[in-house]
Amino acid sequence: MMVPFLDLRPSAGLQSELDAAYRRVMASGWYILGEEVAGFEEAFAAYCGVRYCVGVGNGLDALHLILRAYAIGVGDEVIVPANTYIATWLAVSHAGARVVPVEPDPRTYNLDPGRIAAAITPRTRAIIAVHLYGQPADMTPICELAQQRGLKVVEDAAQAHGARYRGRRVGGLGDAAGWSFYPGKNLGAFGDAGAVTTSDDQLAQRLRLLRNYGSQAKYYNEVKGMNSRLDPLQAAFLRVKLRHLDEWNDRRSRSAQRYVDGLGGVPELTLPFVPDWAEPAWHLFVVRHAQRERLQQHLRQVGIDTLIHYPVPPHLSEAYADYGWRAGAFPITEGLAQSVLSLPIGPSLERAASAQVVAALRTFAGASGAA
Repeated sequence: MMVPFLDLRPSAGLQSELDAAYRRVMASGWYILGEEVAGFEEAFAAYCGVRYCVGVGNGLDALHLILRAYAIGVGDEVIVPANTYIATWLAVSHAGARVVPVEPDPRTYNLDPGRIAAAITPRTRAIIAVHLYGQPADMTPICELAQQRGLKVVEDAAQAHGARYRGRRVGGLGDAAGWSFYPGKNLGAFGDAGAVTTSDDQLAQRLRLLRNYGSQAKYYNEVKGMNSRLDPLQAAFLRVKLRHLDEWNDRRSRSAQRYVDGLGGVPELTLPFVPDWAEPAWHLFVVRHAQRERLQQHLRQVGIDTLIHYPVPPHLSEAYADYGWRAGAFPITEGLAQSVLSLPIGPSLERAASAQVVAALRTFAGASGAA
């Protein structure tokens, strides 16, 4: 049996709801912002336990617009995880500020709160905490430090739809959160889409200006804004999918538990570490192995698709060559990039498929041990 990394096709049970949403939008005659977007914004804000959701074009724009709305730009510094997808860094760069990377906790792979204070300078304006792979970052010490130093806390929640930290959903733990609804996310659109959640009245108002050319009323532009608006059709589809998100996350959680139960004790294989206070959304199930390439090739040969998130750390990418970092600058991050492997997971992953993945990993471990 072939095991895909993720099946993005909607289930048959969802098709009628999506068709109804499509027909509703097409019949409305309103195709920019409007009631459909407002309806999703209200529903997602309630889901995250915040006052506001502002729909934007994609997850990168969400983070970028938060920084712009807080007037963070040229001459400022923003602390970012060294271990993250490059979009987190690009948001800072597009705002004109400078990224200041901080190494992750080697157990959770998320931003290490104990390393942040040493990276703060008089130019620091904000901390971006990424809930990587769908596991919440340790937000309490991060927010306490930020409050002491007068800094904003931005959650990059692009991979963490529905995750909980100490019983609270992510998305309302800092000053604002940026979301991506890229098709592969736990809550994914059928194209690019994003949002910001916050309980900050002034920030929400500023974001609505910035996403729409700096205008509240057509042709009357108050600030130099941009065009980054959540599409009404995608908003309609997301409203449908949001109703199923918790059920889908439960399925992901059960698959993750089957992996944990089946792969415990496999030599050289490091499984995800989940703190007691975290309830991951399991966007990804990421293991580590010293022979990552050989393991991936073995799985490919037996019909199991895997991915590497992410093979090139941002500080070693050509995009940030101007900063002058070299290999060894962030050794924990680099070690992760050389050893992580994402196993298939998703709401449609069947028990038999996850059992096949477990069996293949155990076979590889046995063959490696015999060699």
